[in-house]
Order: sequence, then C-alpha cells, then structure tokens
Amino acid sequence: MTAKIVLVAACALVDVDGRVLVARRPEGKPMAGLWEFPGGKVEKGETPEVSLIRELKEELGIDVSQACLAPLTFASHSYEDFHLVMPLYVCRRWSGLVQPLEGQELAWVAPVRLSGYPMPPADIPLVAQLRDLL
Repeated sequence: MTAKIVLVAACALVDVDGRVLVARRPEGKPMAGLWEFPGGKVEKGETPEVSLIRELKEELGIDVSQACLAPLTFASHSYEDFHLVMPLYVCRRWSGLVQPLEGQELAWVAPVRLSGYPMPPADIPLVAQLRDLL
C-alpha cells in the first residue's frame, strides 16, 4: 500500500535571545491544541522556501528573505491517512512584528524547554536537533 505524500515546510524562528517560536494549533483544526513550528503545506509549483515565505507572511505577518532560511533537518512521519515529509529551516532575521494572524496562540520558548510543549508526532524529533544547534 502506498501512502499519499504530503510536503510541508516548517521554520524555527529564533529571536535575539535564542528562543524559538512555536504556535498552538487553534480549535477546529486537526491536532488542535498541539504546538508546532510555523509553516504549512507546499502548494503545487512552489519550492519549500517560497512556501515558507508565503506562510510566514499569512500566519505571522512577517517578511522573510529566502537567503535568511537555513535548512537544518527534516521529519518523515507516517500518519494514518498520509505520510508527511517536512523540511525544517532556521531563520534568525525577518522584518515586521510577529503576530498571530490565524487565531493561533504563540510562545517564544528556550530550546531546552521545547520538550515541555505537546507537539504533533512529526515535530517531536526536531526538538532535539534544535536544542543541539542552539
């Protein structure tokens, strides 16, 4: 049996204090209440970087340059209905103020405290990699 592959790009925004931004999925969405790295589904014809630039503008109201997106690692995880492939980028520079534009709750979290935030299964292995980097 072959699973549908879903490509999602995610970004670890890192502030000047070394904290990482996570967003809580709002009610009514799949996996509501879980914390995740901002980003979203890569649309047809988009690269992961272009998708992230679009998603970060839509979700958080910030402008990110492709040159400021550094690939770190990726997740590959099978859910019941699909298989998720998710590259994770790190970004330390953007313009604009981070705002929750889609009803999500936001938190800036020290990397050593990220494991205390319940996350979707695909995001969990990424936390150790971020902690090691930061």
